[in-house]
Amino acid sequence: MMNRKARFAWLLVGLLVFGLVQADGVSWDELSDAQRSVLADQAGNWNDMSVERQQRLALGAQRWLSMSDDDRAQARQRFSRWQSLTPEQRIQVRERYQDFRSLSPAAQRRIRDVRDRYRSLSPERRRELRQRYRSLTPDQRQRIRDRRLRQQRGN
Repeated sequence: MMNRKARFAWLLVGLLVFGLVQADGVSWDELSDAQRSVLADQAGNWNDMSVERQQRLALGAQRWLSMSDDDRAQARQRFSRWQSLTPEQRIQVRERYQDFRSLSPAAQRRIRDVRDRYRSLSPERRRELRQRYRSLTPDQRQRIRDRRLRQQRGN
């Protein structure tokens, strides 16, 4: 009987032989002309990248190519906002995203619904709500956040 390492090695060899796993990553020539165009800035260091990075970039280029012009404009805006964040702010955003992902699907849906309702408000009403929130003391803001978190986790 083979041990686990030997079985894993044979499995990997089999996957390599049948082409289900690529040991060398994604070669530049395997990319479509459109993907190469999107990733042109990466051409010089493509072969030095990890397999995972090549695969992520190839997939990202394919997603980019499938987007509408409006979707691309929104993605550029989000990326620009992301780049303007400090490292501490980026950490905070990642933590909030992880918190969101840990919520139940129903809680995530409620949050999305609230966001959508807020976005549907007039600019004047949104400005008014932001100003009202800014006028709260830090303790009042924390109580609101804590109450919302309890409600989200409770459901």
